[in-house]
Amino acid sequence: MIDGLEPGWIWAIGGLLLLICEIVAPGFFLVFIGAAAIATAFFTLLFDLGLAPQLVLFVLYTALAVMIGKRWYGEPHGGDQRHNINEPAKRLIGKTVTVVTDVDDHAGRVRVGDGEWNARGGPAAAGERVTITGVEGNCLTVEPVRTLPAA
Repeated sequence: MIDGLEPGWIWAIGGLLLLICEIVAPGFFLVFIGAAAIATAFFTLLFDLGLAPQLVLFVLYTALAVMIGKRWYGEPHGGDQRHNINEPAKRLIGKTVTVVTDVDDHAGRVRVGDGEWNARGGPAAAGERVTITGVEGNCLTVEPVRTLPAA
């Protein structure tokens, strides 16, 4: 015991300090270590564990928390986004846009946000909605939006 504190309370205080540090200097890693320290505190207080089991629990909880965190937060924008850092136009794939001039296999234009892009694919008439399926240089490949027939 340090100054009359039980080891479980020391773990709890340490875990809370790590969570506070995460708020002050966010990097989204200290939260996992803080959670592991708080879990260790809970089991240390509950079962009055010695130092060696406490350290083993802390290591296991830290590894578990980091694995869960990596799986949960590892790729928030989909797996292929990290490969498109130098090709931002590929981030448009999957978006639905409006046709400005008729689109066929050879040419056309679509409105993306506040700008217009060359497009191929379709066919789609001006005013129709299309989905971006690919990017070739500065030309988007599009397909008509598939809708259910009216009932």
